[in-house]
Amino acid sequence: MSWGTELWDQFDNLEKHTQWGIDTLEKCIKFVKERTEIELSYAKQLRNLSKKYQPKKNSKEEEEYKYTSCKAFISTLNEMNDYAGQHEVISENMASQIIVDLARYVQELKQERKSNFHDGRKAQQHIETCWKQLESSKRRFERDCKEADRAQQYFEKMDADINVTKADVEKARQQAQIRHQMAEDSKADYSSILQKFNHEQHEYYHTHIPNIFQKIQEMEERRIVRIGESMKTYAEVDRQVIPIIGKCLDGIVKAAESIDQKNDSQLVIEAYKSGFEPPGDIEFEDYTQPMKRTVSDNSLSNSRGEGKPDLKFGGKSKGKLWPFIKKNKLSLKLGATPEDFSNLPPEQRRKKLQQKVDELSKEIQKEMDQRDAITKMKDVYLKNPQMGDPASLDHKLAEVSQNIEKLRLETQKFEAWLAEVEGRLPARSEQARRQSGLYDSQNPPTVNNCAQDRESPDGSYTEEQSQESEVKVLATDFDDEFDDEEPLPAIGTCKALYTFEGQNEGTISVVEGETLYVIEEDKGDGWTRIRRNEDEEGYVPTSYVEVCLDKNAKDS
Repeated sequence: MSWGTELWDQFDNLEKHTQWGIDTLEKCIKFVKERTEIELSYAKQLRNLSKKYQPKKNSKEEEEYKYTSCKAFISTLNEMNDYAGQHEVISENMASQIIVDLARYVQELKQERKSNFHDGRKAQQHIETCWKQLESSKRRFERDCKEADRAQQYFEKMDADINVTKADVEKARQQAQIRHQMAEDSKADYSSILQKFNHEQHEYYHTHIPNIFQKIQEMEERRIVRIGESMKTYAEVDRQVIPIIGKCLDGIVKAAESIDQKNDSQLVIEAYKSGFEPPGDIEFEDYTQPMKRTVSDNSLSNSRGEGKPDLKFGGKSKGKLWPFIKKNKLSLKLGATPEDFSNLPPEQRRKKLQQKVDELSKEIQKEMDQRDAITKMKDVYLKNPQMGDPASLDHKLAEVSQNIEKLRLETQKFEAWLAEVEGRLPARSEQARRQSGLYDSQNPPTVNNCAQDRESPDGSYTEEQSQESEVKVLATDFDDEFDDEEPLPAIGTCKALYTFEGQNEGTISVVEGETLYVIEEDKGDGWTRIRRNEDEEGYVPTSYVEVCLDKNAKDS
């Protein structure tokens, strides 16, 4: 099977076919190029998608990724980033191993095709030239033969005519001989050219054209083989990244299997646990008995044990339900977070304090490392004065030592608060029982001790709040919801020694020299509850007023 023998007369069709083959090869190159662009675009979109859902640094969202499910999601994003990288590898390998290689081969193929068909056209032109020469000699031989026949006929005519002179006959005879000689010469020339043409034609159809067409056939077959090799490379480029893509997918599966729902549930407990106990049962309040309103100056249970206090710790007691009431914490409305995190529940406060202690410890270690480095540098300067002045480091060394001392003092402060919280956490169940009303007025010492530990009304809420502190903090809320209840009775009067601006909720503003009613004396927290009229009451610093209690209140 050879194009030279089978397609000897299809020069033009072979030229069109080989051009189509080159166009097909360029089409394959274009296809692979568009595939590489798609891979790059896909990889870019995957990277952007992964980046979009990555948690932002130093944000609340980053804190949420402590859960195993969120960590698995982050691992999935990272694996998808690596997955995108493999698509970039596909694009790069296809570009280098297929596109560049085929583009170079196409240029070589065009040159080879051009050269082969140039040789074919050259041979074609040569045989056409030989054919023209043959035709020309043939026409000349034909013309000379006709001329010789006419000359012979003219001579015979002249020779038969008796009226023609002998000279004219001789002239006609000579002309006929000349024409016959010319015809013989043309015949010989035509014969020679014909033999030469036949030889050239045989060479053309049996040697030149078969050789040229064989080269073209081999060129075309190499092109076809090259397309097949490129297709294999196309598949191999994809196949090479399959193991790595498989590892990426295995990583996603492994991340999914690492999700621990129990651990996440425990983290939720650690994140939101307050450390308080649930409120106790609510006592029955018997309104069929007359309510006695007596006043006491020594204990909360005595001053509240009759009349109004029954409301506070009865069925409608705010003290029992405070963990579930939106306005239960005065500190939520009093401004910035205190330094000791006393606005937080016990468990959360402990975590914040521990975190602060750890941060300070790291800062101390950093400063100590810096101090050690400066000390070593100073020793080097002492041994080699030419390297620097040791005295120049004294100021920096003193500054670092001062920073260390400040940080240590700060650490001690937070450690003290942390020890205080950790020391009291075991007792929080007892405090919760007191808050829920299970402890009655027979425990005034415990109430007073707890009252000493709580913050003032313009301060922050702490986990040590006692039953008494609950009543004080929630008094305003109680009055808001029970406007129909009678106000607390006055137990004395007070005179404002200084002007006080009560800007925080639960406090009241007073003017120097103003006289007001005392409805609750200082329980050791530095605050006294007073009333201006039926609608205005609140707390003022005890040091700002001069208190005069009624005699009955003192004696009771």
